[in-house]
Amino acid sequence: MRVQQYLREWTDEPVRNVLAGMVGTFALIPEVIAFSYAAGVAPQVGLFASFVISIAIAITGGRPGMISGAAGSVALVAADLVHSHGYQYLLLATLLAGFIQIVFGLLRMQNIMRFVSREVETGFVNALAILIFSAQLPQMLHVTWHTYALIGVGLAIIYLLPRLTTAIPSPLVCILVLTGLSMALNLPVHVVADLGPLPEGLPQLVLPHVPLNMTTFSVVLPYAFAMAMVGLLESLMTAAVVDELTDTHSNKRMECTGLGISNMLVGLFGGMAGCGMIGQTVGNLRYGGRGRLSTFTAGAFLLLLLVVLHRFVARVPVAALVAIMIMVSVSTFSWGSLRDLARHPRLSSIVMLVTVAVVVATHDLAAGVACGVLLNGLFFSFQVMKLVSVTPETSPDGLTRLYRVRGELFFASASVLPDTVDFQDPAPSVIIDLADAHIWDISAADTLGKTVSRLQDRGKAVSVIHANPRAAALCSAVGWGAVLS
Repeated sequence: MRVQQYLREWTDEPVRNVLAGMVGTFALIPEVIAFSYAAGVAPQVGLFASFVISIAIAITGGRPGMISGAAGSVALVAADLVHSHGYQYLLLATLLAGFIQIVFGLLRMQNIMRFVSREVETGFVNALAILIFSAQLPQMLHVTWHTYALIGVGLAIIYLLPRLTTAIPSPLVCILVLTGLSMALNLPVHVVADLGPLPEGLPQLVLPHVPLNMTTFSVVLPYAFAMAMVGLLESLMTAAVVDELTDTHSNKRMECTGLGISNMLVGLFGGMAGCGMIGQTVGNLRYGGRGRLSTFTAGAFLLLLLVVLHRFVARVPVAALVAIMIMVSVSTFSWGSLRDLARHPRLSSIVMLVTVAVVVATHDLAAGVACGVLLNGLFFSFQVMKLVSVTPETSPDGLTRLYRVRGELFFASASVLPDTVDFQDPAPSVIIDLADAHIWDISAADTLGKTVSRLQDRGKAVSVIHANPRAAALCSAVGWGAVLS
């Protein structure tokens, strides 16, 4: 059945998927070039990466219809490595990032992404938008007025053209018009050729020329891990968007391993690591691209255009890329989150703001997400801890003291039990009722055992009743199994 489904993902509506993939390629080229310059590498690095990823992920990925390429989030992580150590270190980081993603998928760790809350996702997206915009500032400093004029014209085209027609992506029209103006008027502005060489043929198999020792790996591994995590996060988020838009399900584990395989191939062919691209994917769906053939076509057609039109692409003014990236930044930012700051609970807003602050301060998207997840977990634990209660009751004859425990007992809330128990109470018998409580970890089990032991040391007869099997197993694991017997 799985084989039949896989074949159907390639063969359903082939004409529509091919056309959608071709349209998606036009939307892919300008942004990939822009992301390449944001990462500090030649345009061919991002373009080759997008070609290889699209071809490979179409075969190995778990989400049909999703466009992957050299995305801005990964480019921003890679930028610091390129600027500090050079392009060859980026190739090694790309190979290691792909390997990490394969291991991530094989160990079924994709479910860890479920711990990324909505607040953290919003913070991730907003921080990404801020970093994309800030990366454009160097291209707008110490330039002639012609650059600013082209950026203004480009933004006008990008935002006004869709009101007239959406048949052609407005970023592509921006590229064509600004390139025509620059060439016709011979404007003194930077062009794509100034950023580095463009490809004129098929990518060649390469290996990173770096010393393979512990010093190199100590430099590269943190960047590789960050690139892997950011790529996985954005790809899985994009896959979730496609699942929702198409009312279908995707194989998240297969997507992780497929992305890893694709990025390892990218590293071997001289590209930089990539991931799912939300904007291009939504555009592909809009034009009817639901299958693997649309993703494959986007990559294959990209290479064809580069081989045929590389001289034209070399004359594209950098101002056009800046305009496109400003549009990407504005559309990426979740403007509704500013309104939500006043409506959402304060702790949720803090998580989102901390995620943004850490990412912007460190330029490390993975670090920001990690801080957001940890902070969100801390706040959640605090909220759950407040729901735990221990109610003391005394029997009519005064001989038995009953403690009814309610709520979830874990490392953060377990101390409520010994804090409530009156160890000086004269009643000779004590009952701890766990009917409405759950013990979740060894910290809670150890706290229960020590509480019982302290009561027994005072000569009291202690009974723990209504404990579930998990509580018994955890108490036995920490050496307090006798308290439940």
